[in-house]
Amino acid sequence: MAIVPFLVVAWIVAVGLYGIVTSRDLIHQVVCLIVVQSSTYVLLLGVGYVTGGVAPYFFDISVHAKAVDPVVQALALTDVVVEAAVTALLMSLAVQAHKRFGTLDPHELAEFKG
Repeated sequence: MAIVPFLVVAWIVAVGLYGIVTSRDLIHQVVCLIVVQSSTYVLLLGVGYVTGGVAPYFFDISVHAKAVDPVVQALALTDVVVEAAVTALLMSLAVQAHKRFGTLDPHELAEFKG
């Protein structure tokens, strides 16, 4: 099993988390969260990759052929849907915060707490 995809996942997560921690804008934080979420695609790719594997259509290949796991493909598709829903929710919250408080800076929004 190759370690390169997992190193890429760690690097993407680190970059996204750095952006989340250092950001002074809610929209930028949401984009950085999307970057972190996108690292799961690479993780699923690394987990599901089979060297010399064929597509998981079993009616036209031999019984002993290596095939890629179709569950990983379903998980990746589910991950895309979840990411879209989370992004839409967070963007709508950012828009509402800007309408109500006139700022997207999380540090300024913390002052309105209470």
